[in-house]
Amino acid sequence: MWIADRWKDYRLLDTGDGEKLEKWGDYTLVRPDPQVIWSTDHEHKGWKKKNGHYHRSSKGGGEWEFFDLPEEWSISYELPDKDIPPLRFNLKPFAFKHTGLFPEQAVNWDWMSGLVREAHSSGKAVRVLNLFAYTGGATAALAASGANVTHVDAAKGMVSWAKENAAASSVPSENTRWIVDDCVKFVERELRRGNRYDGILMDPPSYGRGPKGEIWKIEESVWPLITLAAQLLSDAPLFFLINSYTTGLQPAVLSYMLQKAIAAKRIYRQKGFF
Repeated sequence: MWIADRWKDYRLLDTGDGEKLEKWGDYTLVRPDPQVIWSTDHEHKGWKKKNGHYHRSSKGGGEWEFFDLPEEWSISYELPDKDIPPLRFNLKPFAFKHTGLFPEQAVNWDWMSGLVREAHSSGKAVRVLNLFAYTGGATAALAASGANVTHVDAAKGMVSWAKENAAASSVPSENTRWIVDDCVKFVERELRRGNRYDGILMDPPSYGRGPKGEIWKIEESVWPLITLAAQLLSDAPLFFLINSYTTGLQPAVLSYMLQKAIAAKRIYRQKGFF
């Protein structure tokens, strides 16, 4: 297991009774986490001096309670390569307990940016496709490392937020292509265009809707998308990464899907199907 332990502006302070206590820059938040099934004494002073608390409703969803918390603030993250300026991310609490960033993903940013920098050192231009790209943490890290990134998300507001993060991180604008679209339809069009990518990452939700009402259910939709996306990989790809927070979808299942899809891609290429 890789642990995102290089953060300076984020800390997990304590957990207990279905909640986690976190430090995001100068502010302390309490947010629910269904996997925190143990009880603690809540001895950390942050439990009583929090700036925001998301209360989950028994009927589903929930709402924020604020205590001297700004509408928006920012934190930074430094990639391992010290030649890259710190990444900056704008945070704001919004629906479903989120802040606009998943700090545990920083370990993946480190890994992917390292692969990109290594490829660049040998003169290789790297193209990366980021699907369900959200607010662009990975996009900023990859583009800052020199990759040409295609950022795709169905929510226009999330793409706008990602652009703000890229600008705050001083990411060269020419390194990123911003797309508001249904991810499956975009991949299908890229295949018809004959485009290829050296890296693909996706962070599919458990359930969602595309900009034209397209329905996404991860149990039904993720395997067809993986098989399509695998066909977009170049002849010498660097990575294919899938993140999932769906508790019923085990890592071993996703790993098996990737192995099958990439093996099938090799067979199709050998037979000249694409």
